[in-house]
Amino acid sequence: MAGRNRAHNPGMKTAPIAREAAPRSRLFFAFHARTGRLWCAALGVAASAGAVAQESASARSGPPVLPRWEAGALGLLISQQAYPGADQQVQRQLVLPYLVYRGPVLRADRGTAGIRAVQGDSFELDIGASGALGSSAQRIEARRGMPDLGTLVEFGPRLRWTLHRASDGSRWRFDLPVRSVHDLSDGLERRGTAIEPEIKWQGLVGGGYFVNTGLSAVLGDRSLAQTFYGVAPSQATVMRPAYSAKAGLITWRLAGAVGWRLSPNWNAFTYGRVDSVSGAANESSPLVRQTTGVSAGVGLSYVWQRSSLPGVD
Repeated sequence: MAGRNRAHNPGMKTAPIAREAAPRSRLFFAFHARTGRLWCAALGVAASAGAVAQESASARSGPPVLPRWEAGALGLLISQQAYPGADQQVQRQLVLPYLVYRGPVLRADRGTAGIRAVQGDSFELDIGASGALGSSAQRIEARRGMPDLGTLVEFGPRLRWTLHRASDGSRWRFDLPVRSVHDLSDGLERRGTAIEPEIKWQGLVGGGYFVNTGLSAVLGDRSLAQTFYGVAPSQATVMRPAYSAKAGLITWRLAGAVGWRLSPNWNAFTYGRVDSVSGAANESSPLVRQTTGVSAGVGLSYVWQRSSLPGVD
């Protein structure tokens, strides 16, 4: 999520973004629903923005050489748009453990978790998962009386194409994930399909700061669009008429994260994301209250243990 939040910000990378999106996917079925939501949110941010801070620690000079795995803890402060087009924010404060693994096949890094199926010099195909935070309808005025937006997890393939790789390790890349979206809060009920083509740049800037930026378009089928923007006749009010959502563009997304090293084991990071529903398929939905929204967060990570083996890029 695409997305996308990750609110639910489909597609997600995030942090979400936003719900940001990001990998929250794995063994959450045994968790209490509320606990599962918190883990999903934080892992999504950890795999995207948190990885930025970890990379800055080893990338002061030349291309970063990252360890095969790292384990530690993360503290996060997040303020995110409840969903693309919402006029309210959702805040989270999270402290939790994390694990990053950079193997030749199994990956839990850079905003997703899954299996690398095919890898070449410029092209890579993996199968993974990501996700996005949910939001309570009782706290979002536009959706009051409607179902909550649950924690959404996304599974499916992603094509990664390295457009240019510089000698300092920075690179331009094009990502194309195609994900089936499921509601973790509703027994993994399917909510639709998300596609989020994204062009991104990753690399070092002066002073050892590692930067990760991306511009993407989050697209969804009618089922996913209905999850965010549809209003059933039974949910209609004077201020919220019934609305049937359409497939197509859900949001434009511009995201960035910066990480830096505080000490050998302590790293800090900050990230931000702007979502715009200008020209989106459901811009006319009564649930769209503003065209542009911002999500942001700051965090601190501690590396408890790391592998002596190098990771596989």
